[in-house]
Amino acid sequence: MFHHGPAFFIKRLLWVGSLWAAAVILAAQTGALAAIYPPLIAALVATGILVPTLWYALSPGLRDMMDTIGHRPILLLHTWRIPAALVFFWYGYFDQLPAIFWLLAGTGDLLAGALAAWTALGPQTAARIKRFHLFGFADFVVAVGTGLTFTLLLDPRMSAIATLPLALIPLFGVGISGATHLIAFDMLRREVGLDDAPSQDHRRILPQ
Repeated sequence: MFHHGPAFFIKRLLWVGSLWAAAVILAAQTGALAAIYPPLIAALVATGILVPTLWYALSPGLRDMMDTIGHRPILLLHTWRIPAALVFFWYGYFDQLPAIFWLLAGTGDLLAGALAAWTALGPQTAARIKRFHLFGFADFVVAVGTGLTFTLLLDPRMSAIATLPLALIPLFGVGISGATHLIAFDMLRREVGLDDAPSQDHRRILPQ
């Protein structure tokens, strides 16, 4: 059995991510997203979180890669939520989204992105990292739940979710970021990926 190193999985992730983003853009541009029964978009968002998480769970090589790159790059990835918040505010300013939805989603993303940057630039302790991921994942739960509620209420403004650039946030960004929240929780459970974590050899000689 061949064992692929971290570089192999980084390239694979870049390819998969590029194809995923391209598929969302194509679906939005062609109107395919707009033709989907609206509540099913929430199912697509959940699938976007589940599939990468299952890949991580079933692939020892991918877990090794995540352990190697550590928590800091994962935290920095979540700073994309700052420009995402600005997109929500832009749509909200022009009344193209329900007010409660864009205020909760936009404010939550802005705080999560800022907290991710603050956590990444500070000491890499398990407690700090866990606090960010708990807040970040809760933000997604609130945003997706609120969006689904307005979709089920048939608010016509929720149709903006199927247009660009907004479609990229729930159907691409949330999937990757939601999966990395779950991955980070597992890394914290296994006590790996911290910049100041003791080496495996060192841990063997530490008193239990």
